[in-house]
Amino acid sequence: MAGLRHVCRLFVILGYLSVVPVLAQNPVEEKTTFEAAFQGRCGHGSPCEQLCYELHDGMYECDCRDGYILHKNGYSCAELNSTSPSTSELDDLVDEAESDEANADNADDEDAVEDILYMRGATFTIHLDAPAENSTVNATKINEANGADRIELRATSQGPNLEQKLPSTMESIVSTEPACSLDCGPAGNCYIEQSRGDEVDVVIEDDDGAVDLEGNTVNFRRKQGTFRQRCQCPLGRGGDRCQLEAEVRSPRFTGSGWLAFPALRAAYKHVQLELEFRPEAWDGVLLLAGERDDLQGDFMALILHHGFIEFRFDCGSGVGTVRSTETVKLNEWNTLSVYRHRWDAWIQLNQEKRVEGRSKGLFSRITFREPLFVGGPGNTTGLERLPVRTGFKGCIRHLEANEHRYRFPLAPQGDAANGFDIEECTADRCSKVPCSHGGKCLTTGGDTAVCLCPLGYTGDLCETRVDLQVPSFNGSSYLRYPGLADTSLSWLELSVTLKPTAPDGVILYNGHHSDATGDFIALYLSSGHVQFTFDLGTGPATLRSENPVRLGEWVEVRVSRTGRLASLEVEDGPAQEILAPGAFTQLSLPLNLYLGGAPSPDMYSPKMKTTASFVGCIQTIVLNNREVGILAEALGGVNVGNCGHACEARPCGDAECRPLRERFTCRCRPGVPHPCPAPDDYTPLIPPPARASSNAVTPVRYERAVPSFTGSESYLHYNDADTMKRIISYRVDINMRFRASSSSGLLLWSGRQSDPQEQRDENDDFLALGLDHGYLTLAYNLGSGEAVLRYNLTRLDDDLWHRIRAVRNEQWASLVVDSGTGVSASSPGQLRQLNTDTGLYVGGAPDIVRTTGGRYTKGIVGCISDLVLDSDFSVALSSPAQATNTHSCIP
Repeated sequence: MAGLRHVCRLFVILGYLSVVPVLAQNPVEEKTTFEAAFQGRCGHGSPCEQLCYELHDGMYECDCRDGYILHKNGYSCAELNSTSPSTSELDDLVDEAESDEANADNADDEDAVEDILYMRGATFTIHLDAPAENSTVNATKINEANGADRIELRATSQGPNLEQKLPSTMESIVSTEPACSLDCGPAGNCYIEQSRGDEVDVVIEDDDGAVDLEGNTVNFRRKQGTFRQRCQCPLGRGGDRCQLEAEVRSPRFTGSGWLAFPALRAAYKHVQLELEFRPEAWDGVLLLAGERDDLQGDFMALILHHGFIEFRFDCGSGVGTVRSTETVKLNEWNTLSVYRHRWDAWIQLNQEKRVEGRSKGLFSRITFREPLFVGGPGNTTGLERLPVRTGFKGCIRHLEANEHRYRFPLAPQGDAANGFDIEECTADRCSKVPCSHGGKCLTTGGDTAVCLCPLGYTGDLCETRVDLQVPSFNGSSYLRYPGLADTSLSWLELSVTLKPTAPDGVILYNGHHSDATGDFIALYLSSGHVQFTFDLGTGPATLRSENPVRLGEWVEVRVSRTGRLASLEVEDGPAQEILAPGAFTQLSLPLNLYLGGAPSPDMYSPKMKTTASFVGCIQTIVLNNREVGILAEALGGVNVGNCGHACEARPCGDAECRPLRERFTCRCRPGVPHPCPAPDDYTPLIPPPARASSNAVTPVRYERAVPSFTGSESYLHYNDADTMKRIISYRVDINMRFRASSSSGLLLWSGRQSDPQEQRDENDDFLALGLDHGYLTLAYNLGSGEAVLRYNLTRLDDDLWHRIRAVRNEQWASLVVDSGTGVSASSPGQLRQLNTDTGLYVGGAPDIVRTTGGRYTKGIVGCISDLVLDSDFSVALSSPAQATNTHSCIP
């Protein structure tokens, strides 16, 4: 008994202390939540009969299982509807302090008139249009000796006021707004709003200005600007004057409207929300519920803040906030789950990872007396407690709270008690268009909606799978790729082969900022002419083809930019050149690159001549001398179909069909030796034998022959003076382009010859460039020790074209791959010059193990298309006299 008395005394003290902070925080509120908290930890010795929850700061609280209710003593449990009497001496204290939350299901009679704590120097005035039948009218004046305090209460409503509150300010305002003269019907509001960006505040200083109760002069603010009148229509009405009936089943919120539902019931400890919404702006109040209409006391808010979802809740002793890690998808349907149990809460946006949070203090229950406002703050004031005060702009088509699915029309047809500025969501027409395979529905005006199909699917509902070969664009299509970022800071080479069928459309776009400002490049058609516009940050420059392109025919467009200078070539037409204005020379494009269009024309710079999407086919793209896998490298796409090309029939079998305007060639898959089976339509490296009957020397026309190597005794050899003087020197600069399907293999070799009978000197000079387990490796020895430089940032055995640069300047060397980050190393010793006598081997070497001293066992399996030494000498890779077991590379 002594121990129980001690527990009871502790309960009384802690119960009293739990009341005090709330009274201090909310001086206007007398009633508060009474919760029993004990000092210590859960476990052996705690008085809790069923459940125990550890609180903050070494405290714990008891609770009961479903079907039971916590007794007023704070630790025992009684069955629901139990009539067992209470014998605790604390009953009177608990009855006075306990909140009505424990009886939330019978809360209809709990909205009694609240006492107001009058404060010196304050004036409270409440105006209602007409007293309700159940309201009490009071007129009270309190005059003290100084006569300065006056409080007037004209009416106190026992229920929440659901009238639309127009924007107001706490300052005295002299406004130049015209009188609102619109007839908005019996329930509509005539509302004057200022045009965006026009408001200017002017302070008027006047000796005869008003004086507040403290004797301070009030300077009036005058709003100057342009205004417009409009009607704020109640739920169920629409039109310019609210003259039309409007059925709202899926509401769209304008940013100044809201819906009100009855206050949440039986939700003081547990709330589970399911929401499906389509935002049109980054900020807004999605949902708000609480204890008071001035947002004091308990509340729960779901808001959009800078695109992130925030769930904020206050149980009476501090706000807890849970914020999503990802932003919402603008102009798309998003799903949101919110779960709160006492202090703890989590949210889940679009099936991403759950984010958890916890509220502050000891209290764990929320009192809900005010309506549940959806789409805006309703008639709630005190919004400075939230980072967002504007309403939600967008659509909501599903709202569920504690397994109750809300119907949006007015009662009795629906659940809504009131609402303003609500219209039917046209985007919800998509609910009748079940797009398959991840397709996105888009309204097109009127009562129609279409599916935007992902890559690989087509049809009205994206129901048909399509084997994409050469993409076509229909005016609502686009492909999305990683942006150029910093890979084209100083120079850009771009080549596109396309067949347009409309005279206007964006072919390619890459920007810097999502608001369409800053650097950008744009290739597009305008009135049939090809145009290239770019901006380095100091103004746009535009190139325009001399002649319009022919619709329905393949055409190659080439763009080159170095610093401020850019050129444009279309087929064999003359090159157009332009110099960008300003002093900036670099181009930074961190956003995604779009081909054929974009998700929204708002993404385009206003400095372009068109925002229409491209209509036609795009066959190949080459960026900075690297061919882009137009379908394989796409991050995503919408409404992309097939162009009707011969490659759709899969003529190459297992090999890749490579479109070449109307024709095609075949390219081997990774791991398949070169050459693989393909049509015999490529130019051989070895010229045909001359006819004996002809005495004239017939010149042989070589196409741009690109050698391919099989990896075994397959190589090119050079020993001419022009080549070797650029290898045997203090400095060498190698720039080459290749693709490889083998993970290891020799690209270049130059070394010292040795007698087979003699042992090789370990410090013989050599230079070797090749692949080792997919990574580029440069090794060299100048006679005083070997240096090995390995580029570990990217693998190069993906059978895609890569450009590499290897530079050696005396002992120092560096490697760069595809304009990426460079790596460097230095050789040991003092020697600085390379002295070799084997010549230069490309793609492999004879008896490769002996030639390379065991460093390589095979040559490269792949192709080499360019080899430039010292930036000005191009090695002739097509010379047949130097080729051993090489073939023509299939493009």
